Amino acid sequence: MLTTLAEVAPSGALVIPHGVVLFGAVALGLIAIALAWPVPVALSRASWPMRAPVMALLLWQAIGLAGGLSMIGALALAGYAALPGHPWLAPIPAALFTVYLLTHLGVTIVQVTRQRHRHLALLEMLTSPHPTRARTRVIDDAVPMAYCLPNGPRSVTVLSQGLLDRLDADELVAVIAHERAHVEQRHDLLLLAFRAWRSALPWFPIAARAEVEVAALVEMLADDHARREVRDEVLARAILQVGASGVPGADQPVSGSMRVSDRFRRLAG
Repeated sequence: MLTTLAEVAPSGALVIPHGVVLFGAVALGLIAIALAWPVPVALSRASWPMRAPVMALLLWQAIGLAGGLSMIGALALAGYAALPGHPWLAPIPAALFTVYLLTHLGVTIVQVTRQRHRHLALLEMLTSPHPTRARTRVIDDAVPMAYCLPNGPRSVTVLSQGLLDRLDADELVAVIAHERAHVEQRHDLLLLAFRAWRSALPWFPIAARAEVEVAALVEMLADDHARREVRDEVLARAILQVGASGVPGADQPVSGSMRVSDRFRRLAG
């Protein structure tokens, strides 16, 4: 006869039947599987996110958080179901998985912070301040490019001389407004979480897809901010000047996402 939690629980403690624990482990496992594959695949193929990027970003965050918690919960309950007589050993797999995820998040934060500090130091040497725009630096490069470097109060927008030579005044306003939106709305923090997820699960294709999708949706949010200052056609011209991938930040290209064409459809519609 299987040992139940009733046999190992202290007097007066809440007793959960073994069958309930096993059912909970299976249920949470199925939820984790759904959130790890069919749900994010369906979301990445849906057309509505381009009309509601904020809602789509919230949903991606909910999927990531709920997926991680359900997996941890499934591992914990499975441990208790498999080792009902060893309550101290049962949660070890769940604890190890939690530490694994948190460690990758911490390592990613440290890596990104160091990279940004080195990047900022290089910009101080290789660029010059824009003559009229605060927190904007110009790099002497003929290739048209623009990106933001989030770094708290020292955040800067970087523009190439080639971009300045190509854009008219309104298009330049659009590009700068787009990049400033990344900094002011702290899109880097959102992207950091999904970068850590991909780092923790490099063999998991959905982690890569989620990162790319979130990066593309973030670009749409920045577009919406720029649209408050310029007409849609002006922003579309500015994006085309920089390239087919739009005006992405320095860390997160979005060329692998189907949302790239969605950006232009939004501006045209």
